[in-house]
Amino acid sequence: MKTIIQRVSSADVTVDNSIVGSIEQGMLVLLGVEQGDDEYEADLLANKIANLRIFSDENDKMNLSLLDIKGEALVISNFTLCGDCKKGRRPFFGDAALPAEAQPLYDYFCTKLSECGVKKVDKGIFGADMKVRLLNDGPVTISINSKELSHK
Repeated sequence: MKTIIQRVSSADVTVDNSIVGSIEQGMLVLLGVEQGDDEYEADLLANKIANLRIFSDENDKMNLSLLDIKGEALVISNFTLCGDCKKGRRPFFGDAALPAEAQPLYDYFCTKLSECGVKKVDKGIFGADMKVRLLNDGPVTISINSKELSHK
């Protein structure tokens, strides 16, 4: 699984001109599921994100996690994170999991993030054409690949 995490003051996602998910202070998480990803990797990633210290403390140091600030998360499925741009000019998406495999892991990841103690976990609609709006705080943008966390 690949993610791009953005620290936000607020974020929302719209499908067919209706807001389907929104958060206040917290993280916008773009999540790409690759072939071969499993619940173990989703568990590692959810725990890492919930506890990642990217929020400022009273000394303006990034020492606080999403859990510490009682922040919220908006998780958006995004298969394009799995794009390979090594060759040619068009990304190759052959490493992205098929929707039948990706959607259950996306839903599982969202549930695990909530089970880690994140106050509110909202999401978009898997596979839909979504419009995501955010107010990036910092900006702070981090990428995490679950393969780099894996201890299998």
